[in-house]
Amino acid sequence: MNLYFAIALAAALIVTVPFAIAGLVGAPWVPILRPQSKAVFDLAGLKPGQTIIDLGSGDGRLLLAAARHGLNAIGYEINPFMYLISLIVTLRYRRRITIRLADIWNVRLPAADAVYVFMMPRFMNRLERKLATELSPGTPVVSMAFKFPGRRPVAEQNGVLRYDF
Repeated sequence: MNLYFAIALAAALIVTVPFAIAGLVGAPWVPILRPQSKAVFDLAGLKPGQTIIDLGSGDGRLLLAAARHGLNAIGYEINPFMYLISLIVTLRYRRRITIRLADIWNVRLPAADAVYVFMMPRFMNRLERKLATELSPGTPVVSMAFKFPGRRPVAEQNGVLRYDF
């Protein structure tokens, strides 16, 4: 085997594996668009100074938008590459944004005023159980595109659904 080929193959695996793992335990990275970001904040009904958690914060776009709205934001990301990108993207707002390199299934969520999630349908039951036990009653959860099977959304805008837990 050619040395250059081996190096290229190793580099491809190093980059690809974290993206595959993220897709297997929750959802692949899909960037949030401005209309959906606006819908998240409209539906969550947050005021400046309040806190939103982004489960699977990817490149930090939602965290950055939250900080620009005067919100505090906590992001959880399992992919180390996306984690590093989000740290760089949100550097200017470090006082408002906390990003944790972690698997959401292995952490207890802190208190927050709202939660945002983009999770594949096969994980929504498990996530519903987690959120029901860890969030304060009445906490709004906004989900991009996918529904919680045991709940009815209380509002919907631009493909974003709001649930009250």
